[in-house]
Amino acid sequence: MNKYFVDLHIHIGRTQTGRPVKITGAKSLTIENILVEASNIKGMDMIGVIDCHVPEVLQELVNLLADGKMSELEGGGLRYGNVTLILGSEIEVYDEHCQGPMHVLAYMPTLETMNELSDWLSKRMKNITLSTQRIYETAENLQVKIKQLGGLFIPAHVFTPFKSLYGSGVKSSLTEALNPMLIDAIELGLSSDTEMADQIVELRRYTFVSNSDAHSLGKIAREYQVIKMQEPTFEELGKALHHLENRKIIVNYGLDPRLGKYHRTTCEKCLTQIIDRQPCPKCGHTRVTQGVYERLEQLKQVQQIAVLNDNKIERPAYIHQIPLEFIPKLGPKTLNKLRDHFGTEMNIIHAVPEQQLQQIVGPQIAQFILQARKGSLSVTAGGGGRYGRVNIKRTNKN
Repeated sequence: MNKYFVDLHIHIGRTQTGRPVKITGAKSLTIENILVEASNIKGMDMIGVIDCHVPEVLQELVNLLADGKMSELEGGGLRYGNVTLILGSEIEVYDEHCQGPMHVLAYMPTLETMNELSDWLSKRMKNITLSTQRIYETAENLQVKIKQLGGLFIPAHVFTPFKSLYGSGVKSSLTEALNPMLIDAIELGLSSDTEMADQIVELRRYTFVSNSDAHSLGKIAREYQVIKMQEPTFEELGKALHHLENRKIIVNYGLDPRLGKYHRTTCEKCLTQIIDRQPCPKCGHTRVTQGVYERLEQLKQVQQIAVLNDNKIERPAYIHQIPLEFIPKLGPKTLNKLRDHFGTEMNIIHAVPEQQLQQIVGPQIAQFILQARKGSLSVTAGGGGRYGRVNIKRTNKN
């Protein structure tokens, strides 16, 4: 068995010809730029790009295969250099069983099956050329189709206030909108972690994945996991998500949930964090964004949540690792200097000894990097669409 760094949620900003895919994504987020960044800069072994249903993107992948830059793996997935691409699609569902829209992720094993999914979606979407479009179909029918094609189904960033399973999609239980037997894993999102999500009984049967939801090249691997597999293929990934044949996630790496944009309930006008959803006590504004922390408290108290399986699966450690871009005083020039000396960011974050770091960036930044590895940097909680922040003055010294 081998260990692989995996991030399964990366957006495409533009096609090779410049057409927008994810409107809010960076223009530099083309499929080939993503593959180069993930492999050569970040040091990832497997990535999921979740806009591969777009016809022009599919054609770009066909061209990469024809040019010999990419190859199809026998166990599913596409190999580009040192990284495996898992073909994915993020889809918005808002059917009669949902209170509001929610995003879900579909992953296909081959170009052929992704083409089939794309064709099926095109008959149920207004614009197949864009990311995360609404499908005019029930969530359960979508699940069934994904399974018919041999795919994987994962609800996306499930606690985020907007367009997620628990944030807007259902009142109290995933069974209101989804077939629980056709879910392969649960994506946590930036404002929650394993300990928080495991408070919800109906989630205890599922593997949790932590992904970046990257809208720019720099955000790739902001959150990720290490997966034990025989090789980095789609088939092995499916086994790992279901703990089959000793394949499994062995550690999740993610932001301290307090660094997420929606951790605590926050006034949308003055960004004051408040206890409940009443008018803001500071400015009187009536619109507030409910935080993930408060939403989880609600869900815990709802007695009608369906208990699917009261036994927790074995959970890997969830390490509150702070990405290099969040580290105080570590600017782009200094980060490039580290990359020049030590290669990929995964190597810098996980492996480079303190003494070698100090030789390049000095003792203070080296200490920050070591503390970021362990998640021991002091942070202030985010909310209302604003990220939390790392506090230099209150940083732990040990």
